[in-house]
Amino acid sequence: MGIFVGFDSSNYTTSVALYNDENNEMQSVKKLLPVENGEKGLMQSKALFEHIRQFPTLLETAFSSFSSGKISAVAVSEKPRNQEGSYMPVFLAGINCATAVACSNSVPLYKTSHQIGHILAGLYSCNRLDLINEKFIAFHISGGTTEALLVTPDEKNIISCEIVAKSLDLKIGQAIDRAGVLMGLDFPAGKEIDKLAQNGELNNKPKVTIIDGNCSISGLENKFNSMYKNGESKENISRFVIEYVYQTIDKMTDCLKQKYGDIPILYVGGVMSNSIIRERIIKKGGLFCKPEFSSDNAAGIAVYSYLKHKRV
Repeated sequence: MGIFVGFDSSNYTTSVALYNDENNEMQSVKKLLPVENGEKGLMQSKALFEHIRQFPTLLETAFSSFSSGKISAVAVSEKPRNQEGSYMPVFLAGINCATAVACSNSVPLYKTSHQIGHILAGLYSCNRLDLINEKFIAFHISGGTTEALLVTPDEKNIISCEIVAKSLDLKIGQAIDRAGVLMGLDFPAGKEIDKLAQNGELNNKPKVTIIDGNCSISGLENKFNSMYKNGESKENISRFVIEYVYQTIDKMTDCLKQKYGDIPILYVGGVMSNSIIRERIIKKGGLFCKPEFSSDNAAGIAVYSYLKHKRV
């Protein structure tokens, strides 16, 4: 049918993806927003500016290395999730670029949410797009989100998501980044903590908190702050953080299995690219995508463009 383009401008990653449905080829390019060392994030105004600055280069890179073809449709994430009141200014950068590309090529523009993009990217990567026609659970775990979602088919939006479990305080990715900043690591800190944890020892047994299937993460922050003050190595702190996160997700998963039975469970979001967590959950039957499709990216948005255009 042609090339389907996706744009995503999340809080910390600028992303463009091109999908060719004829050969299932995907070209996904992305770039983190610059965050100064020691900072825990960016103001929305600064993040919006950086997205606008980065999109042209990413578009050039994406199209220069992709097979020739005519653009059939464009899609963009316009908000964090498909819920009333869900809004962040950074998504305006993606909307503006997507609108320009769609209008200049006289093709349809479809809008969806960042969260649906994550889920579709995960399904594409693990070759399970068939699940859009079934009921399944999707964990979306990142710096801004810690949610387990009951995903069901939706005629208008491809899929719909209902939150069935979540964090009651800190988001898991937020806690990981705070631990990283405390130890002097670059923000976001997930990749560096993953590497450090490989050589760490687990000298403290995590005591995770699960309340009616939901999790509380504040105890993790208290613990790694204490470990740092007591002179624990970066490797051991990182190992403890990852173990705490794994056990939290594992116990939440058990609660959901008891409630919903043996249905597929997909894990997406930046935290789910952690090698230790991935390996252990895969052994228990969880669906994981490649790390590049788990962290923020526009691949799922490009897939959304294809799926919406296919239904028209």
